[in-house]
Amino acid sequence: MKNKTLATEFILLGFSTDFSINLFLFVLFLLVYVTTVVGNSLIIHVIIINPQLHTPMYFFISKLSFIDLCNSSSAVPKMLKDLLSAHRTISLVACLIQVNTLLLMGTTECLLLVLMAYDRCLAICLPLHYHVLMKWSMCHRFTALIWIFGLLLIILPSLLMPVALCNPNQINHFMCESLAVLHLSCDRNYSKEYVIFLLSFITILLPFTFIVISYVCIIISVLKIHSAERAKAFSTCTSHLTVVAMYFGTGMVTYLGPSQEKSSNQGKYVSIFYVIIAPLLNPLIYSLNNREVKKTFAKLKTCPPLLLLRFHEQL
Repeated sequence: MKNKTLATEFILLGFSTDFSINLFLFVLFLLVYVTTVVGNSLIIHVIIINPQLHTPMYFFISKLSFIDLCNSSSAVPKMLKDLLSAHRTISLVACLIQVNTLLLMGTTECLLLVLMAYDRCLAICLPLHYHVLMKWSMCHRFTALIWIFGLLLIILPSLLMPVALCNPNQINHFMCESLAVLHLSCDRNYSKEYVIFLLSFITILLPFTFIVISYVCIIISVLKIHSAERAKAFSTCTSHLTVVAMYFGTGMVTYLGPSQEKSSNQGKYVSIFYVIIAPLLNPLIYSLNNREVKKTFAKLKTCPPLLLLRFHEQL
């Protein structure tokens, strides 16, 4: 530590130094980000104004859209600015805020997907007890619990094992991602990497295992009902399964895969999927696979003032 200087700001290397490539990426990611914001905002709006969508499943979908908005907005605006800038610096405080925000949103989304799997499992396996087990008070408690649990998983390791970051201050990423930042640690303490692996096991692998068990129970229950009702029962789960496969797949590659070297570009390219692509696709997946959501979108196009008036009357 005597021969090392602590870093107060960092240089994000991004994708390329070629301005034409960066300009193309700027236009592409700007369109993606605008579509993400509009799509997730519409999903939240549609769920609020349509009384038929006031169910636990859609309540969790609206929370998922909110998390996607926060997840994408915590990294993409800064990335867009850097794509058109020659000085891609970020302060230590801003970098730490971005790291913790991304970790909190990622952890909360994983836990929320577990909660959505639990909701579908109760709805299909125990339909007679569903409204008792998933009443609104329980939905709000479950949601608060995953936020609190996510905060504890992010804050406690940071307090117990603080990391000093040294020069050289170059981060081979387009954002302050936890593993990329950890490579700048002044002391090459492998226990910190083990802690990240343990947290990844708790927030990625265990939730994924619970989701798999839930869908095994769902499949067993679906096979017991009449063939004409099987497709209808399982159709409510296809959107959730698609999101789970996309989100947990990239998370496992990033945090549970082999340790990456500083020069590796794999981390930043995989991060594109869960920070940029997943928040874009989630509203499309849930809207295209859902008849009620599509009906509300159609009504919103034809008579938005009438829908807003009904919503205010309900309030």
